Amino acid sequence: MDHTEETLAAVLNRTQFWEKNREVSLNSRQQYMVSKLLDEFHGKLTSTKWAKMTKSSPDTALRDIQDLIEKDILEKETGGDEIQLIV
Repeated sequence: MDHTEETLAAVLNRTQFWEKNREVSLNSRQQYMVSKLLDEFHGKLTSTKWAKMTKSSPDTALRDIQDLIEKDILEKETGGDEIQLIV
């Protein structure tokens, strides 16, 4: 029962996120990574991890992340290199 509740909560969270941000234009790498973050990404996300996971250059990863920060989808943790999703 607990697992079912967790699964439903995750589905609801994902649905609410995409509904809230349906007007926001995202490229395919951003869509992929946001989906990964919504699916309980473990650990901290950095631009290096982003680049590896999307098979992109570090510069492209940084541009993708900066764009999502400007769109209030991601936020940079204070005093660190890690990025987290705003749900």
